[in-house]
Amino acid sequence: MKTTVAALQTSPQPTMQAALDETLSLAQEAIALGATFLGTPEYCGGLVSDGPMLVPPHASEEAHMYLNGLKRFTREQGVWFLVGSVAITAPQKKIYNRSFLLDNTGEVRSRYTKIHLFDIQLTDTDVYRESASVVAGAEAVLCKTPAGLLGQSICYDLRFPQLYRDLSLGGAQILAVPAAFTKKTGELHWHVLNRTRAIENGAYVFAPCSTGEVPGGGSAYGHSLIIDPMGAIVADGGESTGVVAAELDLNLVEDARQRIPSLSHDRAFTVNVT
Repeated sequence: MKTTVAALQTSPQPTMQAALDETLSLAQEAIALGATFLGTPEYCGGLVSDGPMLVPPHASEEAHMYLNGLKRFTREQGVWFLVGSVAITAPQKKIYNRSFLLDNTGEVRSRYTKIHLFDIQLTDTDVYRESASVVAGAEAVLCKTPAGLLGQSICYDLRFPQLYRDLSLGGAQILAVPAAFTKKTGELHWHVLNRTRAIENGAYVFAPCSTGEVPGGGSAYGHSLIIDPMGAIVADGGESTGVVAAELDLNLVEDARQRIPSLSHDRAFTVNVT
């Protein structure tokens, strides 16, 4: 089975309306390229920072104008849409960093809440504390789509290989990694980590990543990626906003897993400290 997919490489926007306008413009470009499955980066519904904290515009799921705008779009255009993540209002003045998979009727097929939160200190001044404003999820998600069985994740999850192993052992053929990877860490780790997840699991990696300056401070790396099950980069979005499209062929997933059947070679072991 073959499906044309497109990653929309958006830029961090200060409001939901600005984010929706940019997304819909790029989505039309993607459809013109023949894509029937589209995806956006992490915090595609708006992203603002305040020192080490992320304070994106947020709302309840029911009242979220960005999410509702994409529901209308998918219903009108008849395409599937991975909403990389948006900020959903949570208790105690916090938010959920949550991804939504919309089908071609505008219905939510799955929800995934980011499990691993970005709490790091690159330098004395370059500090991020996602947990200060975000409530972590605790459930991995697989969902059937016309493109294949999709395993969901978000950004910093990329550094935790067991999540992708478990998704792949559950049958995932495509691993989604929507992100707003920082420019510093992206230059060092983005390509190699995404290629590694594809190689070790024999799966496609579909990784839309935002690009450009974040209102309030920081910058996103860009380079949205589509990677085949043997680890070859099929498409790279570079540093500019735009559309990254490619055809996925699920026969290549089956072929990669037959040639290198490492998913069936896991063995239990103990760690001996001497």
